[in-house]
Amino acid sequence: MSRAVSLTRRGLLGGVAASALWSALPRAAVATDGPVAFSRDVIIEKARALSRSDFVPRDTVPEDWRALTYDQYRDIRFPIENALWADTNRSYNIDFFAPGLYFPRATKVFEVEDGTARPVPFDLAMFDKGDLVPELTKTAESLGFSGIRLRTDLGHPKYKTEFCVFQGASYFRAIGIGQTYGLSGRGLALKTADPEGEEFPEFIEFWLEAPGPDQTNMVVHALMDSPSVTGAYRFDITPGQASVMDVEATLFPRVELNNVGLGPLTSMFLFDQTNRSRFDDFRPAVHDNDGLLVWNGNGEMIWRPLANPTQLQVSSFVDTNPRGFGLMQRARKLSDFADLEALYHNRPGLWVEPKGDWGRGAVTLVEIPTQEEIYDNIVAYWRPADPMPAGQQVDLSYRLIWGAEAPVQNDMPRVLNTAMGKRVFAEGRVVVIDFEDSPLFDDGPEEIDVHIHSPHVEVSDGVLQRNPATGGLRLAFNFDPGERGHVELRAQLRKDGQNASEVWLYRWTA
Repeated sequence: MSRAVSLTRRGLLGGVAASALWSALPRAAVATDGPVAFSRDVIIEKARALSRSDFVPRDTVPEDWRALTYDQYRDIRFPIENALWADTNRSYNIDFFAPGLYFPRATKVFEVEDGTARPVPFDLAMFDKGDLVPELTKTAESLGFSGIRLRTDLGHPKYKTEFCVFQGASYFRAIGIGQTYGLSGRGLALKTADPEGEEFPEFIEFWLEAPGPDQTNMVVHALMDSPSVTGAYRFDITPGQASVMDVEATLFPRVELNNVGLGPLTSMFLFDQTNRSRFDDFRPAVHDNDGLLVWNGNGEMIWRPLANPTQLQVSSFVDTNPRGFGLMQRARKLSDFADLEALYHNRPGLWVEPKGDWGRGAVTLVEIPTQEEIYDNIVAYWRPADPMPAGQQVDLSYRLIWGAEAPVQNDMPRVLNTAMGKRVFAEGRVVVIDFEDSPLFDDGPEEIDVHIHSPHVEVSDGVLQRNPATGGLRLAFNFDPGERGHVELRAQLRKDGQNASEVWLYRWTA
């Protein structure tokens, strides 16, 4: 069963494409902006100047564009042969997404060649329109694009393959070769889970550096604006088995930023074997990612299975100079999901690797209740301990890696799966954790020490057994939450006084 059609961002990102061929555009569509000198410093100065003035929302596209239905919007298409640089020997092509519906404010796009930026103008004539599309306002000056899609040679014999999309606020997505789109990255998270509501900064302009014929990477620049902050971003993107983005960001807070998230990730988790009983569904699991992986500054590897709680919850993993964190997908078999269309087993994880000194703070996980898989309900990011002062420049850089596994050298056996349920013949809950096979287990489970802890309740002694299906070890224990609304749990295997597994953490909620 495929994901239900929904009027949400999840249903649109990567699903509707439009593209433009610069040389084929009608003369009447050419933007009034002329060529200008370009460098990253130009964007930084634009962001700085923007931050010194009050925030002014951009104009929206005409009402008839905003009033499009989901099906009408999807019926606006553009053939990939008309993409930017499609008639050249450049190694990348760029498609453009139409504005309208959930994208009421258009984004400007510029092509950069030999240090000069030229606008890529919008024109309705760029797009193929199906029978569902009504007559629409054709005033080019009031429109732009809602986003861009990147394509390059990734082994297909006939055409360049898409692997990355920027569309909506500061959202973007990418995949490794052969993967299916899943979670998203963002330029910045502001006021996530704040009672006053979240703020969504927007990329308002893009600059695309024209690549050479044999160039393997693509450089995209973006200008960000929001009521609280402006920013200049540079994405150096290289696709492959894992798609890698090296990100440089320069931020200019308009106000003091107390609740800011760096390297933010957004995903979906509905259910798995920890909460399967809540959903009447033929599939055994539904999620884009099943856990948060944290490699903290002390070198400890932490695996926190994701949850879909009944009430919003925020978990903070306090740290100094984290080595990395990410939302990962460890369920990798089709049988884990039994979904022939959504292909959740093929969704990427996204690993954030900070560069330089990120100081004190916390990897923060926000889990939002949801009853449908069409909504993103998981957010993870680094929250600095100290606020970002207004009026100061903040520079940071990090690497984003979209792929099947976290690109870390982890000698500790990983957690493969977590399952929970009610005890059959006694009060309380049973927890089952499967660890992958490892030479550390060659002497048998009797040589492994089990460490289980909860600050809230008593937990039973763990039972450790060889799992013939995985070759690794299975740990089972139980606890009784009683009347408690939530229980924090921690487990780890040790051998000869040394760690013999990742640290498993979980927050059970009633």
